[in-house]
Amino acid sequence: MSILVVGSVAIDAVKTPFGKRDEALGGSATYFSMAASFFSKVNIVATVGEDFPKKYVSLFKSKNIGTEGLHAAKGKTFRWQGWYDYDLNTAHTVATHLNVFQNFRPEVPKNLKNSKFVFLANIDPELQYSVLKQIEKPKLVACDSMNYWLEHKKKEFEKLLDKVDIILLNDSEARQFTGEPNLMRAARTIISFGPKAVIIKKGEHGVIYFSKDTHFIAPAYLLETVYDPTGAGDTFAGGMMGYLSKAGRMDEATIRKSIIYGSILASFAVEDFSVDRMLEITMDDIEARYKHFKQITKF
Repeated sequence: MSILVVGSVAIDAVKTPFGKRDEALGGSATYFSMAASFFSKVNIVATVGEDFPKKYVSLFKSKNIGTEGLHAAKGKTFRWQGWYDYDLNTAHTVATHLNVFQNFRPEVPKNLKNSKFVFLANIDPELQYSVLKQIEKPKLVACDSMNYWLEHKKKEFEKLLDKVDIILLNDSEARQFTGEPNLMRAARTIISFGPKAVIIKKGEHGVIYFSKDTHFIAPAYLLETVYDPTGAGDTFAGGMMGYLSKAGRMDEATIRKSIIYGSILASFAVEDFSVDRMLEITMDDIEARYKHFKQITKF
């Protein structure tokens, strides 16, 4: 089954202790789509400017990523510039230029309104809600957010939670939204707003999955080389949703496997800048790392 993702497509300038990259392809919808495309057809709904390189549109198409909903608007593409110190869990923003993204009002193409798997990447919760009103009977809706929306549009976010199946937040965001320092209590509070499950991302320390009846802890895959953590969370979501779409079911065992596949895709993404590493790997590489993951976590 195909996946619909609504979010940002951007041009990034990133610097880490291990190098830097200018004019790099970025954005939440980009990272998500590249990861999910290993498992399933993906369709992007996003906006770019007149300066967006055509080679990136061709790249999307080569990865079986639909661009019918990628709207080209007058103006410049959303641009982000940032850097990381040796603590790669913290991004330091130098400049954010929303450009055409500032007036982004997602419109889902008619032939994509029946999408069964929907990922609402990090945008205004009012826009995320507007997307859901355009979708006809989705099978699974997952949603991401950030501290800015949790602070400035908390009521809108709470309204959205009742319409999604899985919400993804990092640990500080979960604590911020609920006021709970303990993540188990924070997850329980989030689930009380309506979603079936919450995934709390902990960066290099992995993720914790909570549903009403159970929870699951997955470590991050150990790496010797990390160049750029930008987009790791969206890559994780893409791998997870991609596997769920391919499996076509949402039982507990399948969800747990999807989380591991999400972690595996994220581990590849951070080994280079932008989406470059994901352009080098194959499904065989993913499966090999998945098998190794099982070996190092078995007891």
